[in-house]
Amino acid sequence: MARPNTSEVRNLSDADISEKIDGLRRELFQLRFEQATRQLANTHRFKEVRIKLAQLLTVQSERQRSTAS
Repeated sequence: MARPNTSEVRNLSDADISEKIDGLRRELFQLRFEQATRQLANTHRFKEVRIKLAQLLTVQSERQRSTAS
């Protein structure tokens, strides 16, 4: 999975960003569960999911700050 371009993330609507954040948080939980039960095969997914989640949260917080000002 290639790292998503930040400009692509910025083009998403607020609803899409929130939906993707929820999905990534569920996936991260699932990855942790699989790791705890020794079923996880692709350990590199942790880093990919965390990076994508951080990008989405950053864009979301930037939008919230810009609307609050």
